[in-house]
Amino acid sequence: MKTLIADDDPINLKIFIKYLSSYGQCVPALNGSEAIEKFKHALNVNIPFQLILLDIMMPETDGHTALLEIRRIEKEFNIPFENRVKIIMATALSGFKHVQTAFDNMADGYLVKPIEKKRLLEEINKVCSTNLK
Repeated sequence: MKTLIADDDPINLKIFIKYLSSYGQCVPALNGSEAIEKFKHALNVNIPFQLILLDIMMPETDGHTALLEIRRIEKEFNIPFENRVKIIMATALSGFKHVQTAFDNMADGYLVKPIEKKRLLEEINKVCSTNLK
């Protein structure tokens, strides 16, 4: 599974990569703008991501804005709804407004940090219909 991990905290990036690297390629992004660029590049070279972990509080472009832009790009590329990338918001923000906004903007999942590996894999299995252990 090719995964884009967007988080401005290098420690969080390292933890997520450690959790997920045995399941496939992990590509880090330090902000929402970089995540958008890497997502679009992957589509352009026809090697798309299957999963994105997206923090909300990031510099340049926040996670909510990045989520909207990624969904817009999918429409631009005529990607059918059932083939779109699965996006899990992985953030410290637990307030109802942030959770509701994420799902309104078509996030597939939402996890509040700190995130244990078991909980992350459960959420990935739920949104991606996989069986990671």
